[in-house]
Amino acid sequence: MATKPPQGDPVQDAPKVAERKRAAAGLPAIGHTLRMAHQQMGVKRTALTLLSVNQKDGFDCPGCAWPEPEHRHKAEFCENGAKAVAEEATLRRVTPEFFAAHPVSDLARRSGYWLGQQGRLTHPMYLPEGADHYEPVSWERAFDIVAEELTALSSPDEAVFYTSGRTSNEAAFLYQLFARKLGTNNLPDCSNMCHESSGSALSETIGVGKGSVLLDDLYQADLIVVAGQNPGTNHPRMLSALEKAKANGARVVSVNPLPEAGLERFKNPQTPKGLTAGTTLTDLFLQIRIGGDQALFRLLNKLILDTPGAVDEEFVRGHTHGFEQFTEVARAADWDGTLAATGLAREDVERFLRMVLDSERIVVCWAMGLTQHKHSVPMIREIVNFLLLRGNIGRPGAGVCPVRGHSNVQGDRTMGIFERPAPAFLDALEREFGFAPPREHGYDVVRAIRALRDGEAKVFFAMGGNFVSASPDTEVTEAAMRRARLTVHVSTKLNRSHAVTGARALILPTLGRTERDLQASGEQFVTVEDSMGMVHASRGRLEPASPHLLSEPAIVCRLARRVLGTEDHVPWEEFEKDYATVRDRIARVVPGFEDFNARVAHPGGFALPHAPRDERRFPTATGKANFTAAPVEYPHLPEGRLLLQTLRSHDQYNTTIYGLDDRYRGIRNGRRVVLVNPDDARALKLADGSYVDLVSEWKDGVERRAPGFRVVHYPTARGCAAAYYPETNVLVPLDATADVSNTPASKSVVVRLEQSATD
Repeated sequence: MATKPPQGDPVQDAPKVAERKRAAAGLPAIGHTLRMAHQQMGVKRTALTLLSVNQKDGFDCPGCAWPEPEHRHKAEFCENGAKAVAEEATLRRVTPEFFAAHPVSDLARRSGYWLGQQGRLTHPMYLPEGADHYEPVSWERAFDIVAEELTALSSPDEAVFYTSGRTSNEAAFLYQLFARKLGTNNLPDCSNMCHESSGSALSETIGVGKGSVLLDDLYQADLIVVAGQNPGTNHPRMLSALEKAKANGARVVSVNPLPEAGLERFKNPQTPKGLTAGTTLTDLFLQIRIGGDQALFRLLNKLILDTPGAVDEEFVRGHTHGFEQFTEVARAADWDGTLAATGLAREDVERFLRMVLDSERIVVCWAMGLTQHKHSVPMIREIVNFLLLRGNIGRPGAGVCPVRGHSNVQGDRTMGIFERPAPAFLDALEREFGFAPPREHGYDVVRAIRALRDGEAKVFFAMGGNFVSASPDTEVTEAAMRRARLTVHVSTKLNRSHAVTGARALILPTLGRTERDLQASGEQFVTVEDSMGMVHASRGRLEPASPHLLSEPAIVCRLARRVLGTEDHVPWEEFEKDYATVRDRIARVVPGFEDFNARVAHPGGFALPHAPRDERRFPTATGKANFTAAPVEYPHLPEGRLLLQTLRSHDQYNTTIYGLDDRYRGIRNGRRVVLVNPDDARALKLADGSYVDLVSEWKDGVERRAPGFRVVHYPTARGCAAAYYPETNVLVPLDATADVSNTPASKSVVVRLEQSATD
């Protein structure tokens, strides 16, 4: 039987710390999954729902974007995916009576965990100007309010339309169409805060801003490098793929500042071996200092160049550009500088090199540990250099694998959710819908916050997500949001963004992935694109949490009709009735989606074309894959300071907090902890269990402070520390971003640790 939500916020001021785990999943994961699912859904609903997750005739997990194999288990989900499903399919409800009992000022004092545990939103809610309570509002009145504010703007560019990675392809396509019909490219999305650096680097070097591998490539690889990623928590089903690759003979190198249980040993709960001994995944662990990855790969590239016969000269001659300039700078790499930048031992780098030279097929996977630094784009370019040298792009078992963190974040970008759209996409949109889309680039996330802060944007509309908690520089972001005339959030559940509002605010409740979507033409399905470019259908099975919910496509279509008026010739009403008509338009606008409806009807969907992977054709400005020759960068630490990376706990998905434990790292009953290397802690005179304030230092001189963190002595790389976000987002300056991509530099924050007043 499902349990009731917590009445009060749990006390988190005394986290418990035990030994970290050396293995992931296994029986503990099964027990934890079932316990959390039963709390939210009850026993019967748990069984019915989880057996539909990631099935060919079921719904796509609303969690990560890891692809599904062709042959699927009956239980094709991981622990954190089950948590995401349970929170969406929960029997708990947030009704108008809840909002009557809880003023916004009260909600603003609550933790993200408490807010999320209250359950599913059931009614459209409106916060009038000057009020402290949300009140129920009809859908018609809600759309009128949005229309009032949008039509009052002096320019469409005073509106911002944000997208979360949960949004389906159909909803995303309609959403960008509406924004561009209105007249703006202000379409920031969560990619701006995560893999924008990957897209920037890959578009320039190989011509496609996505990964170049499919699951079969991992299974065929000789060597898999996992850099700046913790799949045991953030993409747990990836562990099954690594296990299969290991069984086929692959070796795995893990490059990360922290040891992570999932990469040490995987206890696959679907096999007898997994319930006992499990499988060792990592063959070589390189505990690199934060931000040292570019230096590591640059030295590897020099060593490959210096090894006779190591370079694939035929591939380099026939398919690449810029090799000579790259060679000149790569040969300047030296051991002393690299070891200082990385903190690695020479013998470990040499062992890595031997593994590389012994491997014909190499895949490099990465995530936020590489994408959220000032020098992230040249860092990822250097990985591309590494793969190009030995011809490891465009052949089976090899390639780039940026692992996306949200289930359709890649699909949303494919559908046109981008503040800097390609001219070819806008041309296709113009041909299909007969209007001139705006051509001037819009705001990304960081620029949108600046615009709100400076009064240049007045309406903020979010299609999903928890923008306030996901964004950097929390105090600046919250002050910026409060300057808006109107904030609107299309949501399934309560989160902090609903408590940090403009002068007026709306919460528009929507269907989740798990729920049936019944429109005028019958039951609908939506589609998503996973991290490897596979597109497939998602069909909800549960009855909606409330009869007052609308689907995301329906919300966009009704809003468009209200704002653009009846004279607009786009058939919004037809699109709402039948999503197949939306897919027909996508097929004519977006390359790779030709005959969309017929192809997505195939169980498992279809793979989008990828020229470097499929043809060894590189659609770059040079027509070839580009070597690059950027200077090596890495963070430099002042005396007595540490370099902080923000990260997730195991009871967390992005900004959604499922619980207060981080089981694999040995943390229980609290999130305000900072992980510090014991030698660094001793040098700083910080006892394990003492309490500190984290204070970030940046060139603007502004003090950004996160108070009351328990020090945990932990085997991080020397000079490095780690703590959970969103609690530490307050430390990330808004203007501290990656060159080129403008992604917040949340993985390399210089901090000092001061004794806390609470100690």
